[in-house]
Amino acid sequence: QVTGHLDDCTCDVETIDAFNNYKLFPRLNELLESDYFRYYKVNLKKPCPFWNDNSHCGIRDCAVKPCPSDEVPDGIRSGSYKYSEEANNLAEECEEAKRLGAVDGSLSKETQQAVLRWTRHDDSSDSFCEADDIYSPDAEYVDLLLNPERYTGYKGPDAWKIWNSIYEENCFKPQNVKRPLASGRGHMFYKWLQGVCVEKRAFYKLVSGLHASINIHLSARYLLQDTWSEKKWGPNITEFQQRFDEVITRGEGPRRLKNLYFLYLIELRALSKVLPFFERPAFQLYTGNKSYDTEMKNLLLEILHLAKSFPLHFDENSFFAGNKKEAAKLKEEFRLHFKNISKIMDCVGCFKCRLWGKLQTQGLGTALKILFSESLIEKIPESGPSYGFQLTRQEIVALFNAFGRISTSVRELENFRNILQNMR
Repeated sequence: QVTGHLDDCTCDVETIDAFNNYKLFPRLNELLESDYFRYYKVNLKKPCPFWNDNSHCGIRDCAVKPCPSDEVPDGIRSGSYKYSEEANNLAEECEEAKRLGAVDGSLSKETQQAVLRWTRHDDSSDSFCEADDIYSPDAEYVDLLLNPERYTGYKGPDAWKIWNSIYEENCFKPQNVKRPLASGRGHMFYKWLQGVCVEKRAFYKLVSGLHASINIHLSARYLLQDTWSEKKWGPNITEFQQRFDEVITRGEGPRRLKNLYFLYLIELRALSKVLPFFERPAFQLYTGNKSYDTEMKNLLLEILHLAKSFPLHFDENSFFAGNKKEAAKLKEEFRLHFKNISKIMDCVGCFKCRLWGKLQTQGLGTALKILFSESLIEKIPESGPSYGFQLTRQEIVALFNAFGRISTSVRELENFRNILQNMR
C-alpha cells in the first residue's frame, strides 16, 4: 500500500525508490565504510536527565565495543574537532587566540581551553542537538561497522517509555489527543494532525519516520539463529508485519512508512544544500592518508552532486514562512523540542540502541541546522575559514551515517516487498 504521492511534498514513493536503490545507496555505502565515517566518538555513560533509571540492558547483543585508541587513524584522533589539516585551521586558530587574548592574556592554558569550549557552546545556539562533549574522559571512539544496528532483544516497558516520552512530550501534541496505537484512536489523532501548521505536522512525521526506519533495521537484521557455533542475522517477516502490515496495525503501518519517505526527502534536501561547505578546497576528510582522503572527498562530492540532481526535492520554503515574529518563535520551539529528544537518547537502556539513537538524532539535527542556515551557507567564501556556518567532524559523521540508515531502510523495504510477493 506504500505507493504514490507523499503528503506535503511534490514527490512520490516510486521516484525515491528508483533514485535511492540504484543510484545513491551503493555509493553512500562505500563512503560509510571509509575510515573517516566509520569512527564515531560518543559518550555512552551520560546519565539520563529526565528520570532516575539505571536499568541497563543485560543482553549481550546490547553491548558496544569501543575501539582501542591505536586503531583509530592518527588524523582523526589528532583533529577530532577539526575537519581538515592543521594548516587549514591556522586562520581560525589565530582568530580564536585573538578573541581569547582580548579576554585576558594571563589565562592559564587550562582556562584558555575552557573558554574555547564555552565559545563552542555559544556557537551551538543554532544547534538542534544536545551534543556530547567529545573531550570528556567518558567519550570513546566506536567503530560503527563492528557495532551494526540490529535487533538486540531490547523491548518491553523500557523501550516503550522512551518512545512514549518522545511522542507524548515533544511532538507539540495536546494531552487529550492520544496516539493512534489502539483501535478507534486514529481518527481523532489525524484530525488533530491535519489541523496543525505544516511545521508541527512535519515534526511529528520526522519522528515517526525515524521510528519506522529503526523498526525496519530491527526487522531486517533479526537474530534468526543463536547457537554456540554461530549467530545468524537476517530478515524476520513476522516482526516486519507486526510493525507495518496494514491489517495488523489497523492502517497505521503504511502511514509510518510514508513518514520514512518524508524523512528521506528532508535529509536528502539538506545534503543538496550543504554542497558549498564541502566543495571548498580547504575542506578535507582528514585521516592522515593523503591519497585515500582525496579519493573519499571526491566520492563525497559525487554523492552531494547526485543529491542535488534529484528531480523532486522537498521545498523547505514552506517552513516558517508566515509572520516573522511568529515564525522565529515557532522555529525556536521546534529546535528546543528536537534538542529534548536528543537528550532522551541518554535514557535508552541498551547501549547499542543508545549509540544508534544518538547518532541518528544528531544526524537529523544536523540536517535541520543545514536547512535553517541556507543564507549563511550561501555566504561561505571559497577559500579560508567559514565563520558563519560550521560543521564539526561529529556532525559530519552523524549526518552521513544517519542518512545512510534511512537509505538502507528504503532499500530494505524493497527486499521485504519481494519476500512478501513470493510468499503469496
